[in-house]
Amino acid sequence: MFKAIYLEKDDSGVQQSIRELDESDLPDGDVRVAVEYSTINYKDGLAITGAAPVVRNYPMVPGIDFAGRVLESRNPAFKEGDAVVLNGWGVGETHWGGLAQQARLKGDWLIKLPEALTTRQAAAIGTAGYTAMLCVMALERGGIRPDKGDVLVTGAAGGVGSVAISVLAKLGYRVLASTGRSSETDYLKGLGAAEIIDRNELSEPSKRPLGKERWAGAVDAVGSHTLANVLAQTKYGGAVAACGLAQGGDLPATVYPFILRSVSLLGIDSVMAPKTLREEAWQRLAHELDNAKLEAIIEELPLANAPAAAERILKGQVRGRIVVNVNA
Repeated sequence: MFKAIYLEKDDSGVQQSIRELDESDLPDGDVRVAVEYSTINYKDGLAITGAAPVVRNYPMVPGIDFAGRVLESRNPAFKEGDAVVLNGWGVGETHWGGLAQQARLKGDWLIKLPEALTTRQAAAIGTAGYTAMLCVMALERGGIRPDKGDVLVTGAAGGVGSVAISVLAKLGYRVLASTGRSSETDYLKGLGAAEIIDRNELSEPSKRPLGKERWAGAVDAVGSHTLANVLAQTKYGGAVAACGLAQGGDLPATVYPFILRSVSLLGIDSVMAPKTLREEAWQRLAHELDNAKLEAIIEELPLANAPAAAERILKGQVRGRIVVNVNA
């Protein structure tokens, strides 16, 4: 028997509880994992609260991330005791996820954890940190090097933003952090941000299709008017990696940044990214993310507190990364 967050849906909406489940309840898969840590991402918040139709079928165990050790495997790539991490692939949406003490799934969805990382650190990085690394890699492929100019990170105090700032700063970039939380200035500068920009500078509808050229690149987890303003103020030949929609899924922009300044908009998907890209991202995270800075962004909770954390993350009340110790 093992514990899990269990979601059901009826006419009144999504109901959540902590259930005792049996191994036989687990969905099909060729690898069974003893989960040690999971997380609460924005998507998990939507799933657990029912605020958006993230979950495609019920009942569901949520949790798009987990890290743990293999209990049994019929997949030749894994053996008992291997430390593994899972991000995306529809887990927590269409397939039971990581907010449980056990999971069973396709081994092809798993990544062997680099030896430099513990399962707790891997969960702390999670989809948010792995997505941030994908953004950094995309900017590099787009020719955005530290000598090209500043790099902006929006939604800076969130999970993606916190890891992006830490990695970019360690790689030598001068990082600008956009946030609506003035109380987080010391936190963001501790991660490596050189300058703080008030979110309101970017979140309002733009009156001009182009603005002053301010940054060579950006990591945007916000979307909507913020992304439009970020694009309008990106330098000639710059690039913006877009990975989120905290403000909205619309893009009220013009083509002018693209055709007059040769700006590139780089779409970042973490859910279905190919395994080779995932492995590269995790290897780089193991070596290019400062462990002390990673520790500074962690808030650790027991499994029973996960639903309350889901409410907080949707209200913008979470800083950094929530790590859920499923065995606490």
